[in-house]
Order: sequence, then C-alpha cells, then structure tokens
Amino acid sequence: MKLRSFEQQNGYLFKFVFENGEIKEADLKNLIGSYVDLSALNTARIDFEWGCLEFKNGAVDIDSKTLYRYNG
Repeated sequence: MKLRSFEQQNGYLFKFVFENGEIKEADLKNLIGSYVDLSALNTARIDFEWGCLEFKNGAVDIDSKTLYRYNG
C-alpha cells in the first residue's frame, strides 16, 4: 500500500492518502519524535519509488505499510 500524498496538519499530526484512496490521520511523535524534531518536519517528502515518507533527505523514513497500520 503506497503513500500517494500527505499533509502536515499541526506538529506531528499528519493526514495521509494511500493508493487505495483511503485517508488516515496519525500523530507521529511517538514514532519519529526522537529522530525528527519539530523544526525538521518541513523536510517531509514522499519517495515515490518506494511509496514511503522521508524526512531529512532520507535520513529517516517510514514505510507506507507502517503508516497505514499506525494508530498513533
């Protein structure tokens, strides 16, 4: 299940749209807070080859399957 788009809403709260059209929201603080501080959240981008969410030019990434199942 690849990630198609995302929107950072507030702090670590993100909205995700997956390739099946499903939309999910998740607070990623517990997942990435130790690796990505608030000032680096604006580095988020999608690696369209893998369909994952990346931060800090790929130094931190989250697999789209993890995002799809994450309930944070």
